[in-house]
Amino acid sequence: MKLCEQGLENKKQWEQAGYQLPQFDRKAVTDATKENPFWIHFGAGNIFRAFQANVVQNLLNQGELDRGLVVAEGFDYEIVQKMNRPHDDYSILVTLKADGNVEKTVVGSVVESCILDSENAAEYDRLKEIFSKDSLQMVSFTITEKGYSLVNGKGEMLPSVEADFAAGPQKPQSYIGKVASLLYTRYQAGEKPVAMVSMDNCSHNGDKLYAAVSAFAEKWTENGTAEDGFLPYINNKEKVTFPWSMIDKITPRPDASVEAILKADGVEGLEPVITSKNTYVAPFVNAEECEYLVIEDAFPNGRPALEKGGLMFTERETVDKVEKMKVCTCLNPLHTALAVFGCLLGYEKISDEMKDAELKKLVETVGYTEGLPVVVNPGVLDPKEFIDTVLNVRIPNPFMPDTPQRIATDTSQKLAIRFGETIKAYQASETLDVADLKLIPLVFAGWLRYLMAVDDEGRKFELSPDPLLDTVCPYVAEFGLGEKDDVESALKPVLENEKIFGVNLYEAGMAEKVCGYFREMTAGRGAVRDVLKKYV
Repeated sequence: MKLCEQGLENKKQWEQAGYQLPQFDRKAVTDATKENPFWIHFGAGNIFRAFQANVVQNLLNQGELDRGLVVAEGFDYEIVQKMNRPHDDYSILVTLKADGNVEKTVVGSVVESCILDSENAAEYDRLKEIFSKDSLQMVSFTITEKGYSLVNGKGEMLPSVEADFAAGPQKPQSYIGKVASLLYTRYQAGEKPVAMVSMDNCSHNGDKLYAAVSAFAEKWTENGTAEDGFLPYINNKEKVTFPWSMIDKITPRPDASVEAILKADGVEGLEPVITSKNTYVAPFVNAEECEYLVIEDAFPNGRPALEKGGLMFTERETVDKVEKMKVCTCLNPLHTALAVFGCLLGYEKISDEMKDAELKKLVETVGYTEGLPVVVNPGVLDPKEFIDTVLNVRIPNPFMPDTPQRIATDTSQKLAIRFGETIKAYQASETLDVADLKLIPLVFAGWLRYLMAVDDEGRKFELSPDPLLDTVCPYVAEFGLGEKDDVESALKPVLENEKIFGVNLYEAGMAEKVCGYFREMTAGRGAVRDVLKKYV
């Protein structure tokens, strides 16, 4: 059983092994898509293959769509060269359900894969051709938040961006420079309308994409390398829009246990590829069953009825409310709490932590008791039901191979949004009192205890990557388990850092509580567990 056009000719063999196959005429769909593409997506990664591609497949199966997807990869060309094209753009989606069932789907809705390489005339000309088509309605992105940045970590402009600003839209080298250049092609083809939709997991993602693209449009029109009308075209909402969206679906990297299931079925050539850019890709993707994609309904060239596939279209304000609901209270803070304490207590799977009475109670309290009172109900999703699903279906799913170590990455960058916004809402409320927040400060103290890189049994462990480790770790470096150090004076510079916590914890009246928890958690071996039992 080979995952390619020829290998799928024996449909019976695949279906007997439990695979759901595409139920549409793929050749007809491919021909129609190449002639009149409606949706091109940048970022050929796991989330796209598990979510957007499967939504389109379902709609093709139902006869709601007659064209499929074009995918383009601009960061790591090897994904297309070594994964998409050898498999004729097919992939296998393995949905790992909380009840133990495994659903296997051969996804064939992606019918063309492109490489965003301005040095390769054939590849780039095809992309220009796609961007010139009247039929193109949506250009979407999952390129990570970093993909929209025109500067490095120090705030210095990337050399490729600087060179592209000067050279103009003919042969740009930077990612967004190439995207802006393709949009310029669409402008030159008759100022054709299109929606540029970031689907990355970051707040106000459409604004980030707009800021990056418009920076190029400004420079190019300013220095005369692009026509004067290009910038007004970008800024005309009847021509080009940059909708906000909120996406939520957990797609960990392809797991060996899932690979073993598929191998046992007789599927060949499943070996993952690690590219020269260190991307880990396989012919299959494993994902949870829950998924949410809420998009601002701003499509100047129209759009198909993707809501029939489960996507939600609404106003910008509602997208913002959904984003805040998820990121600030109902999911991300719970994940961070489990990540920090999971590392301290030696857990290797997030799902296993939900069998731990104290940790389960910790996230229930942070979610329902401390977070939910400040959530604004967005209407399209019920916050209480969302947390119910997170805590009862999503996080406890034993088949989702997600780790606290992965989720603990970049925690210093997450605390301000995931917890700070709740604290600010309490401060602004006439009916809520910051002093009632007991477990959010416990998570802060847990993070500071985590930074000691010593678990609750006194064993050293490796901290997950975080850009502020060199800044914050020295503040806890002098602490040892069982030693009576002056906690407050050591931690003060961190606790008053608004960039980390979103608020100055002294001004919020929380610093003393955090110091107290931290002092107790460093009392000796087993102290973290004792503190959880005492306060949770």
